[in-house]
Amino acid sequence: MVIAGSFGVGKTTLVDTLSETGVLHAEEVMTTASAATDHLDDATDKTTTTVAMDFGKITFTSPRYMVLYLFGTPGQERFGYLWDDVLLGALGVVVLVDTRCLASSFPTVTWCEQRKVPFIIAVNEFDGAHRYCPDEIRHALGLPPAVPIITCDVRHYEPARAALTSLVSHSLHLRRAAAPGARR
Repeated sequence: MVIAGSFGVGKTTLVDTLSETGVLHAEEVMTTASAATDHLDDATDKTTTTVAMDFGKITFTSPRYMVLYLFGTPGQERFGYLWDDVLLGALGVVVLVDTRCLASSFPTVTWCEQRKVPFIIAVNEFDGAHRYCPDEIRHALGLPPAVPIITCDVRHYEPARAALTSLVSHSLHLRRAAAPGARR
């Protein structure tokens, strides 16, 4: 599973929250040299940034045994060339968004749409951020009704896990619908 989204949206935190093993991080300390491209905006306490990917794993036992590998992408566009490699063999993408800077989600949504990969929108509800209903998010991002939109706080296990469960359900639904002989 791929966790993608813009810079500072909480991808590393989501992988950290869910992984049952130690997370492999490719993080670097942010410097003034990157200030022109790494706009902190609301993430003023952020001191590091992902430069390759985060990697973790989670095991589900119900409804059946399944091990999911979690790949968190870097959020800056200059690392976008890595995204296609991370996507190979993926079940789908959790597009993590922040309503304080929703426009920064457009490149990630476009990337998913162009590659025709199953994806969901997971709105990371930051403290103090305005809460929007899923229809408002759908309209703002120009999404069709079939794309699931959920809200979560990636710092907490159950809401973060719900994002993965939603993606698995959505991906399985799309695969079944596309299978030869599937009812339409």
